[in-house]
Amino acid sequence: MRYVVTSVPKAPESGPRARTHAALLQAAMELIRTGIMPSVAQVAARADVSRATAYRYFPSRSKLIAAVVDTSLGPVRTTASKHESARERVMELFDHTFPRFKEYETEMRAALQLALEHRALERAGMLDEEPYRRGHRVKILAQALLPFENQIPKPLIRRLHKALSTIYGYEAYVVLKDIWNASDREVESTVRWMATALIDATLAEAKGRGSDPTGLTPGKQRRSIKGSDPMGLTPARKTKGVGPRTGPDPE
Repeated sequence: MRYVVTSVPKAPESGPRARTHAALLQAAMELIRTGIMPSVAQVAARADVSRATAYRYFPSRSKLIAAVVDTSLGPVRTTASKHESARERVMELFDHTFPRFKEYETEMRAALQLALEHRALERAGMLDEEPYRRGHRVKILAQALLPFENQIPKPLIRRLHKALSTIYGYEAYVVLKDIWNASDREVESTVRWMATALIDATLAEAKGRGSDPTGLTPGKQRRSIKGSDPMGLTPARKTKGVGPRTGPDPE
């Protein structure tokens, strides 16, 4: 089943509805900054509007938090990069996003808290509201990595995409801040270093494998095609009684 990210309710562009939407969003952010994970009803009371009105704009806590995060990270999500290099695009994302994690730290922690809470309740079969699903980073990173399509085999791009998604997110910020007590400058330099290392390693591996579109070395292609030997040994090796290789692949 495809993972579906919680959509952000569309904000009215002008008029009384736009003002009401803005008031509700502001109320939600104010409550979050006091340490409260607000319900839609609490936000309605804070904004001095009826519950019915609030639920028309934000029918669930998930939609409410999705809107809060979108407000916090909006420019990062909507600004198209002018760089032609995938590396520069990725670095630009890190440079623009992590300062906003600092600016909206309380809101981002609230979103992470709700996602973890919903995941735990869902696994226990106890979730009674719309689950909050994160994952906008997948699409954002995919756009940044597009220039690599003609340079790197697809399997390597996919692996790089997944690897970058583990550090291009609020979780990395929390680890470095809460566990390592890192300064903002250390956080940003560390994630940039990790991103650079991942990109460099991927490019080096792609160069070593040449132009093979499968991302496999010739030896691995042969074993993949045969596919009948779960130990990865040729018949000749098996007849000699050679066991599974434990060292690095010589290919």
